[in-house]
Amino acid sequence: MSDAPDKKTPLYDEHVRLGAKVIPFGGWLMPVQYTSIREEHLAVRAALGVFDISHMGELVASGRRAGEWLDTMLTNNIGKLALGAGQYTFLLNDEAGIIDDLIVYRMAEEEFLLVVNASRIEEDFAWLHTHLARDVRLENESDRWSGLAIQGPRIGELFQALFGTGQTMPERNHIAQFALKVSVGSDREERSVSDSSIPLWVARTGYTGEDGVEAFFAAEDSTRVWNEILDKGKSLGIRPCGLGARDTLRLEMCYPLNGSDLSPQHNPLEAGLGFFVDLTKSKFTGSEKMKRIKEEGIAQRLTPFKMQGKGPPPRPHYRVFRHGQDIGEVTSGTLSPSLGYGIGMAYLTTPAPKVGEEIEIEVRGQKFPAVIEKKPLYKKP
Repeated sequence: MSDAPDKKTPLYDEHVRLGAKVIPFGGWLMPVQYTSIREEHLAVRAALGVFDISHMGELVASGRRAGEWLDTMLTNNIGKLALGAGQYTFLLNDEAGIIDDLIVYRMAEEEFLLVVNASRIEEDFAWLHTHLARDVRLENESDRWSGLAIQGPRIGELFQALFGTGQTMPERNHIAQFALKVSVGSDREERSVSDSSIPLWVARTGYTGEDGVEAFFAAEDSTRVWNEILDKGKSLGIRPCGLGARDTLRLEMCYPLNGSDLSPQHNPLEAGLGFFVDLTKSKFTGSEKMKRIKEEGIAQRLTPFKMQGKGPPPRPHYRVFRHGQDIGEVTSGTLSPSLGYGIGMAYLTTPAPKVGEEIEIEVRGQKFPAVIEKKPLYKKP
């Protein structure tokens, strides 16, 4: 285990200034909340929230064979990516275990941006570099970039306020470059004499179930971009949000978390994410194992559930029972701010209980009733 101190994003001082509670996360010091997880969660569902995602990694693959090579390393079909398009995909080990889940964007004809999880940056880069093909260049540009996720139903209004009424957001799962005119000074008290323009790559993706964008830009511009977004979004009800709300929002949608729901001990089929694995394309790392798993059947399935009655919210590692038999373990669990009851996901032995079937969650030696649900757990009114 590394003894290196936790890293700070370029926005660390801003988080402290705004009174955030900061915790270690994946090797980084990150805000878990500013006011309360519930308030921040509901702000995203009703209006807008902005999250610092500067801890996430940016790897860039380029060269005339970059796309062809990535197709041998990732589960989804890179060949289907048009210029400016992105896709969710997996990086697997030889046994089809999940090293990381990531999004890859085609930035240019021979250049691809891979946005990877913070705790997997070095591991992903090392694994990819070990398998690097000729005529392909791979760079870890994570320290050069910052990122923000802006999510919520009022994103269209904020986008117009930030970039001008003549600008439209990228299509879903697409990325494009925009110029952000910034008027707020770095200390938020002083305004610049003349507005300056900052280039941002804006992708219409997210992790909350709401419409929204993720913006990527040079690390040195972080404070100005952050404060400009908060300034322009103030009248729209924007709130800075921490990891706590990010976790409750994604869990309501049954979006998996790497390191909890996804790990090298599980494969995409067990996680119910086979849609993002193209077994019809040419061979990729872990593909032969994946084909065998598909033929033989999976041993476990990631399954969403909700608590019944007034039982405590589920937490990771709680055991799951059916008819007195231990059938699995909770990987993610929380009290849903939108729904008002406990929700979670668990790997359950197959055949897993069907939607509507009752299970029990063991909490400190006592079993509480729960029921299997369909994805997503939260549906917009």
